[in-house]
Amino acid sequence: MIPTPPVGLTWLPSFSSQRRTWKGAGLRHLKNLWPSSTEPSRCVCTQVTSPRSCCRISRQLFSDFGEDFTVQDPTEAEPLTAAIQHISQGSPGILTLRKEADARYFHDGDLVTFSGIEGMVELNGCDPRPIRVQEDGTLEIGNTAIFSRYLRGGAVTEVKKSETVSHKPLDVALLHPRVVAQSPQEADRARCLHQAFRALHQFEHLNGRLPQPWDPDDAEMVVGLARSLEPLKGTEGEPLEELLDEALVQTVALSSAGGLSPMAAMLGAVAAQEVLKAISRKFMPLDQWLYFDALDCLPEDGKPLPTPEDCAPRCCRYDGQIAVFGAGFQEKLGQQRYLVVGAGAIGCELLKGFALVGLGAGASGGVTVADMDHIERSNLSRQFLFRTQDVGRPKAEVAAEATHRLNSDLQVTPLTYALDPTTEHIYEDNFFSRVDGVAAALDSFQARHYVAARCTHYLKPLLEAGTQGTSGHASVFVPHVTEAYRAPASGLASEDATYPVCTLRHFPSTVEHTVQWARDEFEGLFCLSAETINRHHQELTSLAETDGPQVLTLLEEVLGVLRERPRTWQDCVVWALGHWQRRFHYGIMQLLSRFPPDKVLEDGTLFWSGPKQCPEPLEFDASQDTHLLYVLAAANLYARMHGLPGSRDQTALRELLKMLPLPVPPLSAASFPNDLDLAGASAEFGPEQLKKLHQVLEVWSGSPPLEPLKFEKASQDNDSNFHVDFVVAAASLRAQNYGIPPANRTQSKRIVGQIIPAIATTTAAVAGLVGLELYKLVGGPRPLSAFRHSYLHLAENRFSSWVPCAPAIQKLHYLTWTWTCWNRLKVPAGQPEKTLELLLAHLHEQFGLRVMMLLHGRALLYSARWSPNKQAQHLALRVTELVQRVTGRMPKPGQRVLVLELSCEGEEEDTTFPPLHYELCDKTAALSPGSTEPCIPSPQ
Repeated sequence: MIPTPPVGLTWLPSFSSQRRTWKGAGLRHLKNLWPSSTEPSRCVCTQVTSPRSCCRISRQLFSDFGEDFTVQDPTEAEPLTAAIQHISQGSPGILTLRKEADARYFHDGDLVTFSGIEGMVELNGCDPRPIRVQEDGTLEIGNTAIFSRYLRGGAVTEVKKSETVSHKPLDVALLHPRVVAQSPQEADRARCLHQAFRALHQFEHLNGRLPQPWDPDDAEMVVGLARSLEPLKGTEGEPLEELLDEALVQTVALSSAGGLSPMAAMLGAVAAQEVLKAISRKFMPLDQWLYFDALDCLPEDGKPLPTPEDCAPRCCRYDGQIAVFGAGFQEKLGQQRYLVVGAGAIGCELLKGFALVGLGAGASGGVTVADMDHIERSNLSRQFLFRTQDVGRPKAEVAAEATHRLNSDLQVTPLTYALDPTTEHIYEDNFFSRVDGVAAALDSFQARHYVAARCTHYLKPLLEAGTQGTSGHASVFVPHVTEAYRAPASGLASEDATYPVCTLRHFPSTVEHTVQWARDEFEGLFCLSAETINRHHQELTSLAETDGPQVLTLLEEVLGVLRERPRTWQDCVVWALGHWQRRFHYGIMQLLSRFPPDKVLEDGTLFWSGPKQCPEPLEFDASQDTHLLYVLAAANLYARMHGLPGSRDQTALRELLKMLPLPVPPLSAASFPNDLDLAGASAEFGPEQLKKLHQVLEVWSGSPPLEPLKFEKASQDNDSNFHVDFVVAAASLRAQNYGIPPANRTQSKRIVGQIIPAIATTTAAVAGLVGLELYKLVGGPRPLSAFRHSYLHLAENRFSSWVPCAPAIQKLHYLTWTWTCWNRLKVPAGQPEKTLELLLAHLHEQFGLRVMMLLHGRALLYSARWSPNKQAQHLALRVTELVQRVTGRMPKPGQRVLVLELSCEGEEEDTTFPPLHYELCDKTAALSPGSTEPCIPSPQ
C-alpha cells in the first residue's frame, strides 16, 4: 500500500525527465513533473496533497522553494513615502522630514530614492541610497556636499530590497524541521504535531488505512510509533530536546480519519497563497512547515468523547465530519437557523462553507442571507457564487440559489433589505427570536457595529470576519461568555484606518463610496478598456471564439473605441464632455427612470429611503471648478491613453467648451451605472455579427495599441499626472449627485490609497476560521477558554489566535448585584400598563435603583432635575403614551420590547447600566427576546 504524503508544496528543477523519490520516511513517491521549459534555472511548483490531510482537524503544510529563491517584493506594505522639510549639504547630508513621526517607519540600512526636489535636483531619480536613522528623527543620506543647495519640496521614497531564501528538501526537512511559530510554546506544539503526523504516515503504511475514528487501540499504536521515531534535530544537526505530548498525539490519531471543510478552506487558502508567492516572487514563503490544529473544537476535558459507533460512516456527504464529531452533532448542526449578513466576498465563502458542513440542512433548520446590493461585473473575480449571467441581480437572491445548488437539503431565504435602523420593522423581535446565531461579513465599521448591537440586544452569538488584502481576522462573540463586539469610537474607522470596500455601490451613502466609485471609473476608462483592446489587437481571432453576451459586449467596446478614437486635443475634450454628461446627467436620469423618486416597495416603504439617497442629475457648467477639473483631467488621460499631447491651459479649455454643444444622447442610450443591464443582453450571435466583427478587426489591425494607465498615488507635492485630479473631481461630482458632502483633495487621496479589495485566498481562510468557531457554538455551552479570536497575514506568514476577553463586570457601591453588557433589566408592562411613576417605583423596590434620568434612544422621558410640575406631567402617563408623546412614534409592528436607558444616582463616569427592557402588553411575548435566563446574575 502506498502511504499518504504530507500536505505540501515542493519545488523541483525543471529538467525534462526529472523525478525525485523520498524513501524511508513513510512517504509515497512524488509524481513526475513534466516541465514547460528546459532551462535549469526555471522551477516548476506543484502541490503534493492528500485530501484527508487537508481536511483533518489538525493539519500540516510543507513548502520548499529550493536552495536559492529570490523574493523580489518581500512585504505587502506600499513603499514608505515622506515629505521633505530640508536637506543639508555635507558628508553625510542630513534630511529632515516634515513629520517627525514618519522617521520611525524608516530603519537603518533602508534604501531610498528622491523625487520632486527643487534646488538639490541631483537627488531626483538617483540610484537608491542607504540611510541611517538618527535619534532626533533625521536621516543620514550620504554625501551631499557637492550638490546644489536645497530649496524646497520633494519626497523621499523607500526602495524595497529583494531577499533570498534557502529551503531544505523534504527528506532533510523531515528530520530537521523549521516550523512557523509565533512563540516557543507554539514551536514545541508544532514539533509534537510533526512527530504525530510522521507516526500517522507510518501507521497507514503498515495497515493500509488511517486509524479508525475514536478507536483507542489504533490511537495507542500511533502513540507507540511516535515514541519509536528517530529524534528530531535542529537546522545545524544539533539534537532537540523533545517532550512528546502523548495525549496530543493520541487525540490527533483518534480524529485523523475525519475531514472538515473549514480546515480545507483554511489550508487551501494558505497553500494557494504559497503558489502565488512562487509564481510572482512576491511575499516571503513559509519557512517551511506550518502546523495548525482545531482540537479545541472537540469536547473539552471532562465531557464524553465521541464513540466509534457514533462516528461510523453513514454513507452520506457528512461522513468526514461525523468521523470527528459524531452523528448526534451532525443532526444538531442541521437544526440550526442562522442569519448571514452580507453576500460579498466573505459572505459567499461563508455560505459555501455552511452548505458543505450542513448547517441548517435539517428539517427545522435553515439559513437566511441579507444583502441589499446588486451583482456587478467586478464582483465575479472574487465572489464565487456569482456568474456572468447574474450581473444586475440582487446578491442575496443569487447567493441563496447557488447555496441551495451546493446542498439541496439546505433551505436558504434571501432578504434584499439592508440590516440597519431603517429596516427594524423587517428584522424585528419575532425575526430574531427564530435565529440561533448571526454570521456577519460586512465591509464597514458602521455596519458591523450596528449588527453587533442587535446581537447584543437579542442575546445572539455573533461570528464576524473581515479582510484587508492578505490579512484577515475572525472573531466570535458569545452571550454571557465573551465581551461584546467593540467598534472604534463612534463606530467609525480611525483617521488612519483602511476601508475594505469590496463593491462599487449603485446607491452611495458615504464619501468612501463616491471615492471608490471614482477610483473604479479610472480603472475602467483608462486601464481595463485599453488592456482589453490591446489584447484583441494582438489576438484578432479571440473574439470570434467567444459566444453569447460576452462577445457582443466586447464587440461593442471595440466599436466604441473605433468610433471615438481621437485625433486631436479637441476630440479628447469632446469625449470628456460627453462622458461627463453620460455619468453625471444622463446616467442619473436613466437610474431615476427605472427607480422614480416616488417608487414604493411591496412592503409600502419608499425605494429611496434609509441609506438609499435619491440622486439628482447635474447640469454642466464650465464656470464650476469641479466640472472643469473633471473635463481637464479626463481629456488629458484620454489623450495620453491614445498617444496624443494634452494641455494644462484651463483658460483655453473654458473658451473651447463655450463653443462646443452639450452632447444630448437619447435616454434609452444612456449608460446605466456599472452595466446593470448586461443580464438582459441578447445571447444571439449569428453570421451577420461575425462578419461585422471581422470587418472591425481588419480596421483595428492597422491602429497602434493604446497605453493602459495604471493609477499612481502621487506624492504629497507632485500629482501632476491628473490621476488624483480625476478621482477627486469624479468623486466630488458623484457626491453632488447624491447629496453627500464631498471629500476634499487630501481626504480623497487618503481614502483612495487605503481602500483594499478582497483577495480570494484571504476570504477563504477567514471563512474557514469562522467555521471552526461555529462548531464550538453548535456543540453546546463552553467556557471562555474554548473560543478563539484569530488573525492571519498570509504575506508575512503570521497566524495567531487568542482567547477573547471576558465581559467586564460592573457594579455600584450601594447595590448587591453586578452586571455585564449582556444583562438587562426586564420589567413587564402589566395589565393595565404601568405609569412612569409605577415603573420608577418598581425599579427602586426590585433592583434598588434611584433613577435620575430615563431615555428612549435620544429622547429624554424623565429627569430628576425637572421642575415638579413637569415631572408630575410625565409621571402620570403610561410608558407607551409617554414615548409616543415625546418621540411622536408608536412602537413598531412586531416590537415586543421598548428599550430604555437609565442614569442612576451614584453612577460613575465609566458605568453603563444594563438597558431596561420594558415588555409590551402582547400575549405572544411573555419573555424578553433571546433569553429565558434571569436578567441579573448572582452577586460575584
